[in-house]
Amino acid sequence: MRIVIAGGHGRIALRLERLLSAGGHEAVGLIRRPEQAEDLRTAGAEPVVLDLEAASVEEVAEVLRGANAAVFAAGAGPDSGAARKDTVDRGAAVLFADAAERAGVRRFVVVSSMGADARHEGDEVFDVYLRAKGAADDAVRSREGLEWTVLRPGMLTDDAGTGLVRLEARTGRGPVPRDDVAAVLAELVDSPGTAGLTLELVGGSTPVTVAVRSVAGN
Repeated sequence: MRIVIAGGHGRIALRLERLLSAGGHEAVGLIRRPEQAEDLRTAGAEPVVLDLEAASVEEVAEVLRGANAAVFAAGAGPDSGAARKDTVDRGAAVLFADAAERAGVRRFVVVSSMGADARHEGDEVFDVYLRAKGAADDAVRSREGLEWTVLRPGMLTDDAGTGLVRLEARTGRGPVPRDDVAAVLAELVDSPGTAGLTLELVGGSTPVTVAVRSVAGN
């Protein structure tokens, strides 16, 4: 499979790229800065410099053409302000979905956030983030041209992955290592039976492959 990942230099994305490459897939990571390219090559991915805050739908679609799946793993980051929560966490996700539809890429996986809700209340930057992610999820889920899956991890950690998770429509809050989020994403891109599902993810006791298989088709 050829899989294009938005936010290719992110901490989850780099882990995902390593897993996909090790599994014999072709990973392509979209990055904003050329100096990030070597990190992607080290992870086994093909870097493509393309700023989703400035690119046109057609420019993104050109990269996506011929891909088997697209993964939106971009984010403005914890140090960004409210404005970039809208332009990246919402706007870039919508642009990436538009481009996937134009390019004919149906399989579309979104890395969202637990608690994402377009109607979330509050004035703090994190509140804006949750609204932006929720609005992006809603925009993706409204598209009949995409076989979408929305993944909402709990609190992300850099602990070593255990390969054991809880993956359900509702899990309740909890931590999850980025290693395990990446492992779940690697399974989801090749699990079309999870299309149409919004799933929460935390650490648990079920092996990743079993967890994905058990929700597929639900």
